[in-house]
Amino acid sequence: MTKNPTWISDWRPEDEAFWNATGKTIARRNLIWSIVAEHIGFSVWLIWSIVTTKLPQAGFHYTTDQLFQLVAVPGLIGALMRFPYTFAVTTFGGRNWTIFSAAILFIPTLSLAYFVSHPDTPFWLMLLVASTAGLGGGNFASSMTNISFFFPDRMKGWALGLNAAGGNIGVSSVQLLTPILMTLAVFNLFQATPVDGIFLQNAGLMWVLPIAIAVFGAVFYMNNLTSAKSSVKNQLAIVKRKHTWIMAYLYIGTFGSFIGYSAAFPLLIKTQFPQVTIAIAFLGPLVGSLSRPLGGWLADKIGGSIITFWNFIVMAGATVGVLYFVGQKDFIGFLSMFLILFVTTGIGNGSTYRMIPSIFREENLFKVRGKGDAARALALKTASIESGAAVGFIGAIGAVGGYLIPTGFGKSIAMTGGPQLALAIYLAFYASCLALTWWFYLRRSPQGEGAASLAEARV
Repeated sequence: MTKNPTWISDWRPEDEAFWNATGKTIARRNLIWSIVAEHIGFSVWLIWSIVTTKLPQAGFHYTTDQLFQLVAVPGLIGALMRFPYTFAVTTFGGRNWTIFSAAILFIPTLSLAYFVSHPDTPFWLMLLVASTAGLGGGNFASSMTNISFFFPDRMKGWALGLNAAGGNIGVSSVQLLTPILMTLAVFNLFQATPVDGIFLQNAGLMWVLPIAIAVFGAVFYMNNLTSAKSSVKNQLAIVKRKHTWIMAYLYIGTFGSFIGYSAAFPLLIKTQFPQVTIAIAFLGPLVGSLSRPLGGWLADKIGGSIITFWNFIVMAGATVGVLYFVGQKDFIGFLSMFLILFVTTGIGNGSTYRMIPSIFREENLFKVRGKGDAARALALKTASIESGAAVGFIGAIGAVGGYLIPTGFGKSIAMTGGPQLALAIYLAFYASCLALTWWFYLRRSPQGEGAASLAEARV
């Protein structure tokens, strides 16, 4: 194997001898540091979900709808950033891009630390500062694209699920640690000064050292793969694939729900149950993150489309439960239903992401059926490139849920006084996801070889 400290030119994860001799160790090392960088990226992305709940107390006079906008805009920017981040890995190399994408997180963290200590900051400027947190949202696309090249197909569900869960759990970290570090003077980071007894600056400053560690780890312990190099033009072929758009829609239902609910949950608790501490909000993203590898594992064993289908049924049921209990003002019921909803977003995240490489593999192999081993090998390589690009592209579209869900709650509360209208719309959306999953991936029909072959392959 030709290898220098940064680039690996010979990479054959499907070759079992190669994998057991050297591939496994290298892949796992890259996975570990990918998780570290992505974890911090998610944490930075969701900082404002907690900071907004404390702004009124610190002297910022913003409306409830404006606070939900501060929560929502990093979701939108994060979704947009995922498009260039998806193609950056195959252009610059996974290691190189991880170094850059981690280092750039100093911008949102330090700018937050500065502006939250100035209660006279106008809303438009604070919205601009909040939007820079979206840089953390882009990390997921490049990280998932990168890791998809390192592991053999039989382990992709597990590896991508673990990578995603390690990142997703950053949402829980930021929502658990930030309230503690903002209110205790003993954690007076870098001599921060309190605003009305709250160390709001700590929400940004607490990530400075972890970001530095992530950059260090990427520099010294990660690798680029020459086999993962591909032109943007070749990867953009996935935009013309029907299944790219179908899976993107389904992923709004799973990951979009996870990141959207995670962003909105603390502020939703604050507005609907003002007597309850928002410190409990971290439980939602925690169970959603921990259940993601379970979704990937179940999809590996049973089939991604089957798990996704049943998962949307449970999501719909949990949404009905949230609707009922928020109307009853029953916090225990509300929390219980929301935690079930978070678990299903995690399982669905894992199962839908497992479906993507399977779909592209089956589609490409179908085209070369009966054409020999050389054609099959080329089809598998094409499928690897396309599924890597699709993983990032679909992740980018799915992330718009991080904007749509908090915005929906904000508008619903402003128009009707409660979140029920928004929840009813989300419920209808899950019903459409359920129908699409069945029609394209579970329906065994002689018409349209696509539906029939993909159902038989249990993608």
